[in-house]
Amino acid sequence: MIKTAEFIKSAVSISDLPSDDLSHYLLLGRSNVGKSSLINAVTNRKSLARVSQTPGKTITLNLYLLNQSFYLVDAPGYGYAKRSKTQAKSFVTMIRNYINQNQKLKKVILLIDFNIGPTIDDLSLYSELIHFDIPLIIVATKYDKLKSSLRLKQQKVLTEKFITDQKIYFTSSETKYGIEKFIAEVFENE
Repeated sequence: MIKTAEFIKSAVSISDLPSDDLSHYLLLGRSNVGKSSLINAVTNRKSLARVSQTPGKTITLNLYLLNQSFYLVDAPGYGYAKRSKTQAKSFVTMIRNYINQNQKLKKVILLIDFNIGPTIDDLSLYSELIHFDIPLIIVATKYDKLKSSLRLKQQKVLTEKFITDQKIYFTSSETKYGIEKFIAEVFENE
């Protein structure tokens, strides 16, 4: 259970990260997948993470301290067309450096829009992430946006896009579906 949560800082490189020994959990996902909404649902706060109507607003790593014991790190969204190629490349470099150089990174959490399913960008990033020696979790957001009669079929379609035994959580930030299970299992030792 998440009892306390606070925004700590924004970072653009490893040198900007806090110097303590707390674990980091990295949230990745394309623009408009619901990263901020998931952070707010996990922390049971309405506006800890700013939810924007404009995709692509996050351009830094935003660190949130949860339970005074670990950081949830919100990364810039990818796949947003209005970003320049130089900007997009610098974001990718920042994320790669963060994963490669951060010894405190415990898990990478890749968010996928349940209603849309994994995009080419999602699958490309996934195929890169599975080569890192770090646990990778998939969270399918916006579970409530699809009619209940179509959900099982979509779960099957989504699951088949990833390697066998890939852990996938199906969640809704609006209805809180799957949020407690996600918290209990992903942050279990924190």
